[in-house]
Amino acid sequence: MLSVDSKKKRTFEAIVIGSGISGGWAAKEFTGKGLKTLVLERGKDVKHIVDYPTTMLQPWEMEHRGQMPLSVRNENPIVSKCYAFHEGAAHFFVKDKEHPYIQEKPFDWIRGYQVGGKSLLWARQTQRWSKYDFEGPARDGFAVEWPIGYDDIAPWYSYVEKFAGISGNKDGLDSLPDGEFLKPHEMTCVEKYFSEKVSQKYKDRHIIIGRAAHLTEPKQIHFDQGRAQCQNRTICERGCPYGGYFSSNASTIPWAMRTGKLTLRPDSVVHSIIYDEKKGKASGVRVVDAHTKEMIEYYADIIFVNAAAINTNLILLNSTSNRFQNGLGNDSGVLGKYVAFHNYRARVNGEYEGFLDQTTDGKRPNSSYIPRFRNLYKQETNFLRGYAAGFGANRITYNSNQGLGETLKDNLAKKQYGNWSVGSHIMGETIPKESNFVALDKDLKDPFGVPQLRISVGYDDNDEKMVKDYIEQITEMFEMAGFTNIKASDSKQAAGLDIHEMGGARMGKDPKTSILNGFNQMHACKNVFVTDGACMTSTSTQNPSLTYMALTARAVDYAVKERKKGNL
Repeated sequence: MLSVDSKKKRTFEAIVIGSGISGGWAAKEFTGKGLKTLVLERGKDVKHIVDYPTTMLQPWEMEHRGQMPLSVRNENPIVSKCYAFHEGAAHFFVKDKEHPYIQEKPFDWIRGYQVGGKSLLWARQTQRWSKYDFEGPARDGFAVEWPIGYDDIAPWYSYVEKFAGISGNKDGLDSLPDGEFLKPHEMTCVEKYFSEKVSQKYKDRHIIIGRAAHLTEPKQIHFDQGRAQCQNRTICERGCPYGGYFSSNASTIPWAMRTGKLTLRPDSVVHSIIYDEKKGKASGVRVVDAHTKEMIEYYADIIFVNAAAINTNLILLNSTSNRFQNGLGNDSGVLGKYVAFHNYRARVNGEYEGFLDQTTDGKRPNSSYIPRFRNLYKQETNFLRGYAAGFGANRITYNSNQGLGETLKDNLAKKQYGNWSVGSHIMGETIPKESNFVALDKDLKDPFGVPQLRISVGYDDNDEKMVKDYIEQITEMFEMAGFTNIKASDSKQAAGLDIHEMGGARMGKDPKTSILNGFNQMHACKNVFVTDGACMTSTSTQNPSLTYMALTARAVDYAVKERKKGNL
């Protein structure tokens, strides 16, 4: 009797693995549709506002004035490469020794294990995919065809945009569809100038204000969430006490909690998904308690895997049974393979000597954006797919260190202005390849007894050609606009530092070459769904989080309907 009662307490209608951007949306959607839902998070609990310890601190109130000590950086050579790993946000990052992995190729795996995941840390850029992005693989024959197109996901983009709050401008570009936008951020005068010059010279190239998950002009739905207008503080990675940018912590998880249908269990490291051989479907999830190391099992009709792309692959690969000896749903043998990412290696910087009577005022948690223009409508270069790019222009400021005593003090206190600094960075699409994969190590385990991952993901010749073209094209555009002191660079950074890893459990039309169908449902295990980055068939050039949100809301809607029909 005790055993029956215990199992009943551990039984839910839906289980969501992970509480980041996609997991938070799954929790919101399931609970909103009345399902008793369990969210499993391997990291600690982080409550909105309460658990943002540095969010109101000034630099002089931190022990190291915001910098990370050399000893910490030396102990964490991987995570230290991330721009946001500083004293104000380091507590939201996984340290290198906490979750070891094997790099068969250099790969910087940046992770955030806590309730909210990396939704506390993301750069908040949110662009829709266009029909050309979904059609790319079918056109050039690399990877497999997407089982969905833009028209399938467009209404779900609108659905999540209204709730999350996305700032942007209606630009009317078929290469980057417009969305449900709040008031856009303002471009600087030099960004506007560059946009005008590019439009005059190139009919297929555009400079627009970025689209970002910031409440520039909150609507009632955002006030209902307890969120307020973005204060443009630009210290977002510390956690925003105003809820000015979208995060699971400020938005979807509290919303789900209000329904009374959500159980949130942090400190729960998912070991594997349980497969019921007799029923021919998954029955639950095995969890290792992060503190006691006790193995606990939870049960549900529907399981959504949203642990972030690499960890989702890890969980699925470790979910073995007599039916699935090489990982759950892996009849095709492609699980863990065809992992891709975004190429952020290249930059072009310069200066502009105009508009010296103007400068910027305050801060802006956004920048301008150059949508993809290469190989968009047809193949026109010696590389496949294309790249988008960031673009920003700010006035150079400096302080004179001349003089002694009071003169020096006055010089240091007085801000002086130089030229405008202009800069761009690439966000290139990489091609999913079978040789880019993750796999379980046969011997090494992590601290929770789960196999360590071997990661073999890197660049290829297509990426090198793309970097070369980006530098050539952006340099040409800078020169055309009259920018000077132009310098290009290639950081040669390892894959992974983009923090846009995708694939491994891709969607597809054919069960022989994919893991998931057009509703993110496993071909071979119908009650398991994957809607985080692992599901992606290709990467396009856009920041991926908005697409994860839309895919998740769409998949939950489908799963709940299928459950009502008795199909799950």
